[in-house]
Amino acid sequence: MTKRTSAKYKIDRRMGENIWGRPKSPVNRREYGPGQHGQRRKAKISDFGIQLRAKQKLKGYYGDLTEKQFKRVYTEAARVKGDTGENLIGLLERRLDAVVYRAKFVVTMFAARQFVNHGHVKVNGKRVNIPSYRVKEGDVIEVRDRSKQLAVLLEAVQLAERDVPDYIDADHAKMVATFVRTPGLSDVPYPVMMEPNLVIEFYAQN
Repeated sequence: MTKRTSAKYKIDRRMGENIWGRPKSPVNRREYGPGQHGQRRKAKISDFGIQLRAKQKLKGYYGDLTEKQFKRVYTEAARVKGDTGENLIGLLERRLDAVVYRAKFVVTMFAARQFVNHGHVKVNGKRVNIPSYRVKEGDVIEVRDRSKQLAVLLEAVQLAERDVPDYIDADHAKMVATFVRTPGLSDVPYPVMMEPNLVIEFYAQN
């Protein structure tokens, strides 16, 4: 069980945004933060605070990655040629758990990590149980035969609140998806605005 599954809505409330676009998010009812001091008037946020918040939001969205994991992805994005912010998003979207989530095999990003961890997924015919495994363009991701009748799969496929993006070709009858291409920021269907440029500024200045 992932460390934050039971607390995923706390992340929404901490950010004051429904970052996964889920209908049951408490932010839909209360926009203030969690805890007894959540309703206090918010002070003006500094530039550092704005950058930190952007980082926490992006990190939280992908299953609340640890700082070590997230910094490693940022470092790689900065090393690769091109726009660092776009590279960062592309690398995050190539994580196996993110692809499983985008393909609508599971309901949440947290469930995707657990689903991969428990060995329900194959990549190009081989079982992979590492959520951070990085898929390549053309890779075929499929649910193992013995896992295809799991209730979580059937629930996810019927979700009306999100669609499979066009950089993933998913066949829900066979529970198979192909990672067509690495997306840019504008391709990714985030329910809220993500600002990778602020994340880059955060790491550049701290």
